[in-house]
Amino acid sequence: MTGSDEQPSFTLAYVPGVTPGKWVRKWAERMPDVPLDLVQVSAADAADLVRGGEADMVLLRFPTDRTGLHAIPLYTETTVVVVPKDHVISAVDEVTGEDLADELVLHPLDDTLGWERPPGQPAIERPATTGDAIELVAAGVGLLVVPQSLARLHHRKDLVYRPLTDAPQSRVALSWLEEETTDLMEQFIGIVRGRTVNSTRGRPQAPPEEKRKRPAETKKPTGRPKPRGAGNSRGGRRGKPRRR
Repeated sequence: MTGSDEQPSFTLAYVPGVTPGKWVRKWAERMPDVPLDLVQVSAADAADLVRGGEADMVLLRFPTDRTGLHAIPLYTETTVVVVPKDHVISAVDEVTGEDLADELVLHPLDDTLGWERPPGQPAIERPATTGDAIELVAAGVGLLVVPQSLARLHHRKDLVYRPLTDAPQSRVALSWLEEETTDLMEQFIGIVRGRTVNSTRGRPQAPPEEKRKRPAETKKPTGRPKPRGAGNSRGGRRGKPRRR
């Protein structure tokens, strides 16, 4: 977004669990005169924040409604199951959905994995948020399946998590409006994609200068052309004719 002609600014939204810090630091190095404002937004509201013009770009998770949006997938997250520290699952390296068949698995309303029903036994009510579900796991009410970054975000000493190998996965993407790709957006896209500071992609380029053509080199005449047959004569004398 541009605040005024004198002081442009850029607003980046991001969903919980996503850590844009390394890109923000790179922005500060390359664009010191353009402040970058960070806004955390819920996964459900992420796309609408950009559509409503409240942010220039957003780091969100798929699956989501992409209507009217560009999106660059960045990485895929590991899906994990969060359990109490003394749960039997804490003793293994990874689990499958079948291992959760007899467990009560919570399904919060802000779930980001896009499945209709997680494995295991459903709870009577769905927690409102992932944070609420984490509290229930800590209380021994059930287990929770989430992207690994959310498990880290809600880390507690009394909980652990293990990879769930056959669950849907969440993909993090950079998204913005289809009809609007500004120079500042191109700058941030370049940072996220690891382009160097000298990369010119996305910036208007000056027309290439025409190569100066060097005139063909010609040898200057050294004088009048010598008459035929006078190449080796001395003093201009003609050689004696051959006798037949």
